[in-house]
Amino acid sequence: MNRRTKTLAVAAAVLLTLGAGGIAAASADDAPAPAAAPAVVSGAAAPEAAALTGTAKLYRPAGDDITFAFDAHLAAKDRQDPMKATGTFRFSHYKGGRGGYAEVEVDCLTTGGKVAVVSGTVVETDVKEFRKARVGVTVHDDPAGDRLGYTWMTADPQKDKVPPCLGGAPFEKVRAGTGDFRVVPWEFVYPTE
Repeated sequence: MNRRTKTLAVAAAVLLTLGAGGIAAASADDAPAPAAAPAVVSGAAAPEAAALTGTAKLYRPAGDDITFAFDAHLAAKDRQDPMKATGTFRFSHYKGGRGGYAEVEVDCLTTGGKVAVVSGTVVETDVKEFRKARVGVTVHDDPAGDRLGYTWMTADPQKDKVPPCLGGAPFEKVRAGTGDFRVVPWEFVYPTE
């Protein structure tokens, strides 16, 4: 089996684990729901160099309940170092009362225009394959329809080392009416000398 076929097989197995009947067997009713992005009080938010916030469900014609929620920030004082980003993101995948979730502590955030790439280490999960793994997600905040991609589609979370600030191309469609992503564009300051 060539590397690409093996990688796709592993990715499909991991997604099935989160979906309709793999290793994780948490009930959708028992698992905590992804946290919504906190509300920003007018004038109370500190300036930031970049941010990714919001929640959305992915489109799946078979009825899977796949949710992503982001609350990731890069402070203005850390503008030149995206690896000083803070926050969390969470994802879950349930179908037929089975599935799993993971909560990730952010370790890097970069944004450009309406695209954000966030990575971090899983700090809480009920899916064995994701325990302590670094994962990355790319979000495209598009008024015509948000999109999202993730590293575990092509990388085994337990074996492959995902570097910081790496996410998959945003190949997934967000279910219409569910996306409220907000990307604050990062403006790197280039040296003048």
